Amino acid sequence: MTGFPWLLVDQNIDDGDAVVAACADIDGLFADPGELPVERYTLTGCAPAGALRAACDGFGATWVGNIGLETIHRPDSKHPRECWECTEELLDLNVVDVRPTGFGVFDITCEGRLRIDPEHRKRRRGPDRAPEADGYVLTGITGEGEEKFGTCQDVTGVFRPRPARLPQPATLIGCRPEPRLTRAIDALQRGAARHRRMIIASIYSVADDGTATHMLDSGLGAEVSDVRPSVLGDGLLDVTFESTYGDAIKGGRPSGAREIWERWRTGRPTETGLWAAYPSSLRHEWAGAALAHHRPGPDRPTGQTYHLDGRHVTDEDGFYCAIGEAINGPGGYFGWNAGALHDCLLGDWGAAPGFRLVWHDSAVARKHLVPGYDRRDFCPAITMDHLLAWLAEDGVDVELR
Repeated sequence: MTGFPWLLVDQNIDDGDAVVAACADIDGLFADPGELPVERYTLTGCAPAGALRAACDGFGATWVGNIGLETIHRPDSKHPRECWECTEELLDLNVVDVRPTGFGVFDITCEGRLRIDPEHRKRRRGPDRAPEADGYVLTGITGEGEEKFGTCQDVTGVFRPRPARLPQPATLIGCRPEPRLTRAIDALQRGAARHRRMIIASIYSVADDGTATHMLDSGLGAEVSDVRPSVLGDGLLDVTFESTYGDAIKGGRPSGAREIWERWRTGRPTETGLWAAYPSSLRHEWAGAALAHHRPGPDRPTGQTYHLDGRHVTDEDGFYCAIGEAINGPGGYFGWNAGALHDCLLGDWGAAPGFRLVWHDSAVARKHLVPGYDRRDFCPAITMDHLLAWLAEDGVDVELR
């Protein structure tokens, strides 16, 4: 497979047909995800509490963060039990209008974004149909923990039809098909049923030395819809896939991540801090690429001292990139979220538990990793105190410099 930077492999089988195709590029793998649109919602018959009540009374900020809707059902409710669930969440809310409707009761209009539980599409109630309920409890998560925002009798602007997002196709550019894909292409040309044209495969990046690395959580799952000779010649094909169920590529990467994966293709970085030039979202991609390329080895003994270069730790993802390099050298991995960091601190990721970490230029993180709201992930921001607490809980002795 040398000369082809991308490889598709069906990991569900272990015979000679496991390799699906090799190709020069995968159109659709790197694409920026669309943002959730800003919408207006009205909480009717609302008895607000906490920050929402302060915003209504004019004594608090109009921004209230995230509010989750939990259905209320009285013991004598006439609504069927299976309709009581509700997991919609209103994100990054600002109160824009308040209209009193009774003593301590208001109709409250907010601007924000809606996060819909994708599992709703698998249930009888779709995301555009309101649950049959007796009202809603308004809850949220702040930096201090769970918060109660009160209750409301109904909501408008949440449960309504929205334009359906069109599934995104994918095309293997300059593709050399292996037997499984050849059979799917033949099925298309015979006009066979769609399931005969179905391909499910994981995506691998092939380095210049021929080493194939699995791009974690990314894959192709769709039916062949078009085949044409590739402009790259040499009998290669451009093969397009379209899915009946959604996007052809599952777990794609933002467009800026292409540069990161191409950088790794020439070999593991030999210089520390290359991740620092990227914004937070792509620092996350850097840590993910470091995880994909991580090769297990023995832990260094307990009690070792590691030095973290904190000059560019201006966000949570920067910390993961920096501690990865502190423990495992340039391009090293040592967690890319809170849970993964905890797993690494238990051992088997390069450092035995019970080590010492010298955090240089820690004032940079102290300045930037502060309480607030993370508008990329729509959640309370991870602070430096959070990171220090997680390290301490797993037995790391941290010295701040």
